[in-house]
Amino acid sequence: MGDPKFLRRTYDTPKHPWEAGRMAEERKLLEKYGLKNKRELWKAQSNLRRIRGQARELQARLRAGEPQAQRETALLLARLTRLGVLPSGTPSIDDVLTLTTEDLLRRRFEWIVFHRNLAPTPRGARQWIVHGHFSIGDHRVTRPGYLVSSGEEALIAYSPTSPISADDHAVRTALRERLNARPIAAPPSDGGEEA
Repeated sequence: MGDPKFLRRTYDTPKHPWEAGRMAEERKLLEKYGLKNKRELWKAQSNLRRIRGQARELQARLRAGEPQAQRETALLLARLTRLGVLPSGTPSIDDVLTLTTEDLLRRRFEWIVFHRNLAPTPRGARQWIVHGHFSIGDHRVTRPGYLVSSGEEALIAYSPTSPISADDHAVRTALRERLNARPIAAPPSDGGEEA
């Protein structure tokens, strides 16, 4: 409860703010996934913590033989499979407990746009998303932290109203050239021939 103006934080911060090992790991993740600040990383870690806590609770209730726990487990596994965090097939509660923060970060809109070679870098993907250059189906999405479900992943494209959607746009041409550029390999040399 409380005043609607003052929303509660939806994430937890680290208990010890100055741990060198944790800070180095956070910096690596920020750089790799193109996150704006550590708050975005902490939100992903808090979401994962909630999911794993729910899985541990369900695991204990399943051992007690509750029928409602079986239904809730099926719903949790279906939601995580639909999100693309768990592999399709027959996931189990143990698979949920082995999830890492990177599994959730890989489902962010900015990472998927970069991973599909629609943007040059994760930070570039973030900027283009915020500026409204990408859409999922018919809807323009301007939130880089949007968690893309596995069904929506195939619908990601340049927004039709974006100037970048033109195939001959200079940015897209440069991006294609950069992706196609490969180092020229030296021809294999035979040991028997002399010049």
